[in-house]
Amino acid sequence: MLEAKCLMKAEIPSTLIQDPSPGAIQSTRLALHVTHDQRSCFLYVASGPHIYKLQITLGGTSVTKGKESLLIPLHTKIIQPSLVKRCPHRSEIQSIVLAEAESLGYLMLGSVDSYGHLIVSKLNASGKDVDMLTYSVLPPDNGIGEGSWSGLCFNPYQISMAAIARSFCKTVDIFDQDMHIRTLRPLWCPTSLNFMQSVVNGDQNSLLAITEGSQLSMWDLRMKENGGCVHRICGTPGDTLYSVCSSSTGNIAVGGVDRTVTIYDPRRWSALSRWVHCSKYEITGLAFSTVDPDYIYIQGVDYEVFCGQWKESNKLFSFRGDSNWLGFSKCSNKDVLGGWCDSGSIFVVDVA
Repeated sequence: MLEAKCLMKAEIPSTLIQDPSPGAIQSTRLALHVTHDQRSCFLYVASGPHIYKLQITLGGTSVTKGKESLLIPLHTKIIQPSLVKRCPHRSEIQSIVLAEAESLGYLMLGSVDSYGHLIVSKLNASGKDVDMLTYSVLPPDNGIGEGSWSGLCFNPYQISMAAIARSFCKTVDIFDQDMHIRTLRPLWCPTSLNFMQSVVNGDQNSLLAITEGSQLSMWDLRMKENGGCVHRICGTPGDTLYSVCSSSTGNIAVGGVDRTVTIYDPRRWSALSRWVHCSKYEITGLAFSTVDPDYIYIQGVDYEVFCGQWKESNKLFSFRGDSNWLGFSKCSNKDVLGGWCDSGSIFVVDVA
């Protein structure tokens, strides 16, 4: 069974970020990674056209619980907050993602703004902002049109490949570094996207899951028929899906307006489990546990984030922010989660 080791809370100095930009309803403006000694955590948050880097110490071997397994945070300070000067966007950043290349010893920090402009920087694994490769990519239409939410994800098996979703344009562009490969055209406005983490249908690096409106669509980058779309699962019309994630076993989870988490088996395209009304408000963030994929982390529009066993629909523990979430993310290879609130508070929880 999973157990929270520590929950830390820190305040971002008002001199660094005075008035955070509101962003979209999806809280995709935070990325984090843990140092090799697992004593501290680096967080990157985006406000307006800028990205800021923060460091928080992970300490404590026990955590205090309140009513209904609610975790009580320990207060700490942010170490060396700074502005990342290598991401010169011109409009509001909508999504940032950290991809870890452990064998290569560096991190890839990607950011995309509301017009689909992508900037990718290589960072030192120790968190130092050193001069390494940086490249930027404009969308095929050069960002013409109205700005909207944009999403970004890297292919975990081919780290140079990135997918960028633009909501109002109803497009998903696939890039290999700065080379445009193809454009996928969903029927509705895309709200979330995620490359599959496990082998499905004999291939492990070409399947992309996209939530669009009330539908979950699966796309195979090797196919040309139907624009690459291989399957669609339709939900209740009007109940927009806001988040999709995949586990190491290949299962896919989606959540949205209906406050329900649905787990699908892509081998049979059937629902394995439905955790009905598990959140008080709309679900905008999901992440399977790396330690045990039978557990999932769920984040909603309200202040609460909780961990639960999706097979049994059983809530394990939860914690609350002190205002609306502007950014929320899970470390790609560890059960460390970070959240950024409108008030300027940062929450980091370490689970084992």
